Amino acid sequence: MAIAIDFGTSNTVIARWNAAKEEPETVSIPGLSVQQSLNPPLIPSLVYVENAALGNVLVGQAVRDRGLDLVGEQRFFRSFKRGIGADIQGFLPELDGQTVTFEQVGEWFLRTVIEQLAPMQGGLDSLVLTVPVDSFEAYRHWLGKVCEVLPVDVVKMLDEPTAAALGYGLADSDILLVIDFGGGTLDLSLVRLDKSVQANKKPTGFLLKWGNKSLGEESKQKVKTARVLAKAGQNLGGTDIDSWVVDYFAKNQGLVVSPLTMRLAEKVKIQLSTQQSAGEVYFNDETFESYELELKRDTFEQILTEHGFFERLDDSMTSLLIQARRQGIEVNDINAVLLVGGTVQLPAVQKWVRQYFDENKIRLERPFEAIARGALQLTQGTQIKDFLYHSYGIRYWDKRNNRHSWHPIIRAGQPYPMTQGVELFLGASVENQPSIELIMGELGDETRGTEVYFDGDRLITRRLGEGATSVKPLNDSEGARSIAKLSPLGYPGSDRVKIFFQVDEQRLLRITVEDLLTNQTLMENQLVAQLS
Repeated sequence: MAIAIDFGTSNTVIARWNAAKEEPETVSIPGLSVQQSLNPPLIPSLVYVENAALGNVLVGQAVRDRGLDLVGEQRFFRSFKRGIGADIQGFLPELDGQTVTFEQVGEWFLRTVIEQLAPMQGGLDSLVLTVPVDSFEAYRHWLGKVCEVLPVDVVKMLDEPTAAALGYGLADSDILLVIDFGGGTLDLSLVRLDKSVQANKKPTGFLLKWGNKSLGEESKQKVKTARVLAKAGQNLGGTDIDSWVVDYFAKNQGLVVSPLTMRLAEKVKIQLSTQQSAGEVYFNDETFESYELELKRDTFEQILTEHGFFERLDDSMTSLLIQARRQGIEVNDINAVLLVGGTVQLPAVQKWVRQYFDENKIRLERPFEAIARGALQLTQGTQIKDFLYHSYGIRYWDKRNNRHSWHPIIRAGQPYPMTQGVELFLGASVENQPSIELIMGELGDETRGTEVYFDGDRLITRRLGEGATSVKPLNDSEGARSIAKLSPLGYPGSDRVKIFFQVDEQRLLRITVEDLLTNQTLMENQLVAQLS
């Protein structure tokens, strides 16, 4: 059975391929999924840790059914996807004698979902997982580690907005703009759906795991090609808005910030999607005080404005449209604008979209399930042609500013796999140098980055100021920095090693190192993240 999982910050959606109907359908897992008449079955991305040492957890709707999402305990986790692969500022909780990371919580969540899903489907042959556009390789590498122990033959990965473009099932040759705005991220992606062509003999998408199935089996299919033309993303979502609403009530009414009041703020926000005003009542068990939380839509939109919400949306849209114009694509050339995720249901967001596009181009009928359904197209032979969203670079000492800085070697926008690599020559800096070290990293937005930190028990993301660059080192650990052992020892004055950088079909940075003095190959096609 082919399955796709859209693992979201607030909710997770599962879709399977119905071979009889030759179409995707959304899956419900009893006890984990929310059963609603208006929306497809969603699994709340919630975890409650019963015993960290044994890995015993409750996930999804089971957490809410027991009221465990309303208690202020360290054992309860929400929005944990935002912390995976991020440098967390603050203390992580210690439960049952061990420090619990967000990577561990995410693994527990996915493991529980898949363990309950597999028997329902008679086993899983193929799995597709979706990821945000702005995710760093640390997040994708974590997903790969989780998949190593899964009872699934083939596991692939796909950007969430690209999957959404496929999930709307629009005609071939259309240029589609996907605005994927969920609980944790804003992702924009411009995608062209090309007519079906004969597949090549490579697996489609970003392959994480390949079992006993041969490559030849899949290469016989005729595929639709989804060509990614431009993309932009940032850490901004419904969870941030919930925090802003809670902070508004805390400032104006003295409301205590807690998991319960965060949940109430979320309810108020959702009500404002269809109403001009919304309200909830809160009773404080400790002080015996009650609060009536009322918020009008115009006040709500003022809160968004005060937090630079619309400016940030404009930043992402401007970045994407600039990329599009470089390829000769103007706003009028975009055939449809597909809105995906819970946050796109806010009237303020829809009004913002209409500032850029005609209303008859905007589609909103599949906000929750388009990503999971579209990701299933990878299991049916759809081919993805994509490019790097982040740059790769090397660290150097900036003498002018007296600090370390980063020099890009492979720029964002580079298609992968690369047909031609990048060469770099390095020499020894001191006499009798035994080795050459090089720290490589994945470079994020060169103007702004995101910091993740704790505010009480809330996981908050904060945008860094202009001029800051977010960097995720790939090999900055003991034993991994050394890329060349020099024998004989190195001396300054001439180039000693040649380094060849390349990005493979799985979007992974690999290097080959040659010793120019001895003509020996010291490393060949090594994966940077696993040099140690």
